[in-house]
Amino acid sequence: MSMQFPTPEAMKEFQRLTRALLGEGVAAGKMFGKDALKYESKAIACLIEDTMGFKVGRESEIMRKSLEYPGAGLFDPSGQGRPFRDWVSVPETSIEHWETLARAALAAAVEAEDEPREA
Repeated sequence: MSMQFPTPEAMKEFQRLTRALLGEGVAAGKMFGKDALKYESKAIACLIEDTMGFKVGRESEIMRKSLEYPGAGLFDPSGQGRPFRDWVSVPETSIEHWETLARAALAAAVEAEDEPREA
């Protein structure tokens, strides 16, 4: 895993998203030692260098759409070819989509929380 820090622009947007989602139960935290957005202590987004990963769900329409953004792909926080299937990675070059993706990740987390658990 790289030890690079987030770019100033990416960190500024991460902080803005943290403030924007604060009233919706989202808090800043850590995931793999990186800055993350968490809902109910579960990571929904993670910032690594100039890229933000969002847990939007592998079957979601937003996942399909976001994979079309330049430089987007499946989120692989280790950089070792083991991507998270429910996560999309979107670079700073598509930063204008980050808030939409953060809100979609929050909605997915809320929806997952409301689903009944199997015994």
